Amino acid sequence: MKPRLYAAAAAAALSAAVFAQAPEDQHAAETEALIGGEAQPPLASPAAAPAPLPAERRSEGRLPGFANELSEAPAPNGREAWTYVSHEDAWKALALADAESRQRARWRYAASLIGQGLGSDAAGVLEVMESDDPDLALVDTFRLAKGAAFAQMRRPEEALSALVGPGLASNSEACAWRMLVLAESGFAAQALSQLNCALPALNGRPTAERRRFALAAAAAAIETGRADLAVTTLRQVPNGDPAGDLLRGRAFLMLGKPGDARIQLGRVASSGSEEQRIDADLSAIEAAVARKDMSAKAAIEKLDRIRYSWRGGPIERRALELSYRLSTEAGDVRGALSAGSTLFNYFELGAAGPPLAAELQAKLTAVLDPANGMPLDQALGLYWDFRALAPLGAEGDLLVNRFADRLQSAGLYEKAAELLEHQLFARAHDLAKGPLSAKVATLHILAGRPDRALAAIRKTTDVIYPREMLWERYRMEAVALTQLGRTAEAFAVLQEVPNGGLLQAEILWKARDWNALAAATAPSLPAAGRLSDVAQATILRHAVALAMTGREPEIAELRARYAGAFASLPTAAAFDALTSEVSAVDPEKLGKAMAAIPSASPAGEIADLLEVSKKS
Repeated sequence: MKPRLYAAAAAAALSAAVFAQAPEDQHAAETEALIGGEAQPPLASPAAAPAPLPAERRSEGRLPGFANELSEAPAPNGREAWTYVSHEDAWKALALADAESRQRARWRYAASLIGQGLGSDAAGVLEVMESDDPDLALVDTFRLAKGAAFAQMRRPEEALSALVGPGLASNSEACAWRMLVLAESGFAAQALSQLNCALPALNGRPTAERRRFALAAAAAAIETGRADLAVTTLRQVPNGDPAGDLLRGRAFLMLGKPGDARIQLGRVASSGSEEQRIDADLSAIEAAVARKDMSAKAAIEKLDRIRYSWRGGPIERRALELSYRLSTEAGDVRGALSAGSTLFNYFELGAAGPPLAAELQAKLTAVLDPANGMPLDQALGLYWDFRALAPLGAEGDLLVNRFADRLQSAGLYEKAAELLEHQLFARAHDLAKGPLSAKVATLHILAGRPDRALAAIRKTTDVIYPREMLWERYRMEAVALTQLGRTAEAFAVLQEVPNGGLLQAEILWKARDWNALAAATAPSLPAAGRLSDVAQATILRHAVALAMTGREPEIAELRARYAGAFASLPTAAAFDALTSEVSAVDPEKLGKAMAAIPSASPAGEIADLLEVSKKS
């Protein structure tokens, strides 16, 4: 169902305002007239004057002129609306028609086809007529015929588009077709608003031709809680008609008459179609739940069987609506989200859609709330299965980021990375990808998957990032490359990063590349004086590199430069051992000295990522 249908339905509902609301006793009389015999006297209805044809024509066709003639003819109504012409006579008239009478012959044929229920054939004839005389589209009678043909073809958008307009607002025949289309399209309340206006046209039809209209009106009455009106309307549909029996059974259940309902639904079970039998089962479940004769668990199990055996249409929608309500009342979050999301994603809910979406989002938000006590793995499974329901924009992003932080704190790095990776590629745009891609890469590295970390960075290079974002991405890329054994590429990336030498030195320290480390740390040695833990680590690592490569002059220079600064520090012994003459160094003391080096890394927290082992 498309938005145009909603617009047409709204316009049809407005057209009902043309007809004054009847008192309750008059409504009862009208209903009795509707369910009466073969030809009840039509009720009085306002006469619709033919709409004058506008002076300006849309265009000249090949056979202009019939539009004026048709606009002055009485509007079709009831039994006399669509006069039957035999197929032989219709084709004979068409064959003998000249240019002046051809459109008239076509019209009689199209009207006859509508009267026979051959809407598809009638629509074809009407299309040819309109192509030869475009002004026909402005004539109410012609539009009524198109609407009736499209209604018979079950094409509601086109039908309502043709049937809505000032000239047809109080036309009884148009009201009848509008009621039918609206009811069969799920607009029950709007359909019943057309009923009073439609009664004269319906009364003028033979009983057999009223069947589809009566079933539609009864279904709309049930949908709006008017079971009494449904039972009254269905008196003209004989017992034994499965569609009528089904609606009667549902109406009796609503009226609290289970015995009468069982009789009706029993006939459906033996003679109805598969759809009607399933509908009868669903109706019995709905009634049992309403009477509290069936537990929520048992009802949901039966509803699940119905949903798995029948897809689409009003049956699945009703089953989903009841499943959603029962699951919500029972506190079954997964069941409620499953039924609610299916209902929201696959059915046109109209005004009920936004409130349902808000409810589902609230349920999903509650799932990720630490206060609810749900285990992380269960919460993650629910979110992942129903992530399409997450709130959009900053609210949804904050919700996911907080949950990812919880996963990270619990050591579930891979799950956190997958969660944010979905955000990165499915929801994030432009600059938002910068910090998010760096976070995803970090989590993948912590999970031992530097390959996926590198992919997260390199798949998001299509944005021009600010320098600070670029530098953070480069650092993550360098760590991932290092973990993959591509150290030269990592160093090339770090050339673009301010103070990238600190991370480069960290990589060299982990790799025990002493020559390169000595060269890398020399420019970053701090000034002598009060030394922080990071400054101490930088000096001592440089000392280790010099000692391991036997550079005695440089060691002596380092000792002279920093001996005073280390004298009162806990690392004084380590400094003394590392800066002694190389020939006098005791391997055991050297090992203890290296172990005493402060753990604070000159590269900062990112250094911890280099310690993570890569998964095989």
